Amino acid sequence: MTPVVVRKIENQAEFRALFEFPWTLYKGDPYWVPPLLSMRRDLLDKEKNPAWAEYMEGDYFAAWRGDQIVGTIVAFINHRHNEFHNEHVGWFGLFEVYDDAEAATALLTTAAEWVRARGYDAIRGPQTFTTHEDCGILVDGFTRPVLLMPYNYPYYARLVEGAGFHKAMDLYSFHLSRQGAQEHHTGDRLKRLTDAVMKRNKITVRKIDARNLQAEFALFKELYNAAWDKNWGFVPMTPRELDAMVKSLGQFFDADKAFFGEVNGRPAGFVMGVPDFNQVLHKVYPRPGVPEAFSLLKALWHWKIRPVIDTVRIPLMGVKEEFREKGVAAVLYYHVLEALLADPHVQHSDSGWILEANENMVSIALSFGCTIYKTHRIYERTFDR
Repeated sequence: MTPVVVRKIENQAEFRALFEFPWTLYKGDPYWVPPLLSMRRDLLDKEKNPAWAEYMEGDYFAAWRGDQIVGTIVAFINHRHNEFHNEHVGWFGLFEVYDDAEAATALLTTAAEWVRARGYDAIRGPQTFTTHEDCGILVDGFTRPVLLMPYNYPYYARLVEGAGFHKAMDLYSFHLSRQGAQEHHTGDRLKRLTDAVMKRNKITVRKIDARNLQAEFALFKELYNAAWDKNWGFVPMTPRELDAMVKSLGQFFDADKAFFGEVNGRPAGFVMGVPDFNQVLHKVYPRPGVPEAFSLLKALWHWKIRPVIDTVRIPLMGVKEEFREKGVAAVLYYHVLEALLADPHVQHSDSGWILEANENMVSIALSFGCTIYKTHRIYERTFDR
C-alpha cells in the first residue's frame, strides 16, 4: 500500500480537496447531513470566520496516499481560550478520515507536533473551531445529527484513542418526544412545581419581542456570555462572533420558542429553541457541483411548502450564576417545553449539548423525562517535557 504523507494545505487545489473531502468520505451514509457550501466556506475562511480573524492561529493539513486524499485535520492555538482559562494548550479540529489507523495517527501526530513545537503543554479536540461550533467525537448515538451538531463514523473514537489521546470531557444531548412527554404527564407535573418556584422566588418569564429584535438580541448577547462564563472550555464570544451567531441562528429563529427569565425584574437567563433545519438539508443534500441557488429552492420546498421539520433543537440556554439556586433554569425549560407541545408539528426535541460535569442541568433534563441519546467526547493528549 502506498505510504501516507501528511502535507500542510498550501494552494487552492489542495484546499478544494480538503473542502470537498466529507462528501467523498460520507457518500452513501444514511445519517450524514451535508452543510450548505457557503456555510462551510465561511467556517473555513480565515478572513471571514471571526475566531480565525481575531484570536486564532493555525494550519490546515491533509493526509494523502499517492494522489488520493484520505483524511484532514487542523492544528491551532486559541489564544483567547488560554487567556480566559489560564491554560497553555492547543487544539485540533476538522478531523475527518477513513478507517485507516496509519492515516489517522499521522494526522493526529502532525497536529500534536505542530502544537508541541510552539511550546504548549497539551492538545485537545476536536473543535471546529470553538465551543460555539462543532465539538467532540460522537461516541454514542449514531443517528442523524441535529442542526449545528457534528457527526462521524463509529470508528473515530478507536482511531483517536489509538493515537494516544484520552478522554477530557463528555458532552450529552438529551431527547424528549411528544409521546414521551404526554405519557409521563411531564407538563402537568412540572407546571405545579414551576408555579410554586416562580411565586416563591419572584421569577417571571416572557417571550422574546419579535418587534424589537435588535434590543432583544443585545440582551441575549449579554446573558449568553455571563451565563456560560465558568463552563469548562467556554470562552466568551467577541461582539463579531455574537453577531455572526445571531445572524446564523436568525435564519431559523422562531420567536414563539425563545424566552427570557427575570428575577425581581432583573434579567436572569434565557432559552432558545430553533427548528432542526438539518431535516431539510438531509433531503436537499447540497454538494459541490450543484449551484447553491438550486439547493436553496429545494430547501424552501421542504421547509415551507411541504415541511419535513418535526424536531426542535434547544441549543442555547443559560442562567446567570447569581440566580442559579432559584430554579430559573427549570422554569425556562418548562416554558420552552410548553411552547413545543403547543406546536402540533413538533414531535421531538433535542437539548444539547450539556457538559457531563454540569450536574444541575443534567438533573433538570432527566427530571423532565429526557433521555441521553447522544454523547460527544473531547479528547486530550499531554506532552512530556
